[in-house]
Amino acid sequence: MHRKPAQTSVEISGLIAERWSPRAFAADRPVSRRDLTALMEAARWAPSCFNDQPWRFIVCDKFSDGEAWQIALSAVAEKNRLWAHNAPVLLLAVAMNNFNHNGKPNRWAPYDTGAASLSICIQATALGLAAHQMGGFDADLARQSFGLPEDCTPMAMIAVGYPADASILPEDFQAGERGERSRAALEQRFYCGHWGKAFD
Repeated sequence: MHRKPAQTSVEISGLIAERWSPRAFAADRPVSRRDLTALMEAARWAPSCFNDQPWRFIVCDKFSDGEAWQIALSAVAEKNRLWAHNAPVLLLAVAMNNFNHNGKPNRWAPYDTGAASLSICIQATALGLAAHQMGGFDADLARQSFGLPEDCTPMAMIAVGYPADASILPEDFQAGERGERSRAALEQRFYCGHWGKAFD
């Protein structure tokens, strides 16, 4: 995988700096059950409001359950399928809408499910795997195909696998795969004590 470490103003954890979202996956390299379990454990220990753990993940491994994997791939947006079809694992991240302990609406569920999903991505980096989160998928189709309950919200599809060279991608994707990563400047997104007062 082409390394694209984050360019930061101060040093940050190497795992965070090295994490990015490639699209080139090695289609012929399965992810071991041990490594998949490590990804799930990383998500399991994410923080959540009231320790409710509102996330649910449907794991679709092409090498152990090709039918489930194909169902997941069919829910991925057409443009994303052009590269996601090489990922040996597709994970559907789902947020439960209501708290376990009292059944009341949990407005923090999407936030907490995002934290669990990021934990998966960072653990993937630690294992030499690549992970790419996608908002481009058909949530209604995923809900129907996987038999999801009514009181949940499908949040993202996450492609996981071993990285491959960008040359395997359709030409439209190759420049982005090789290009530099970028982020807005700190002062554009982080404020000091009051909205709009730049962090410096």
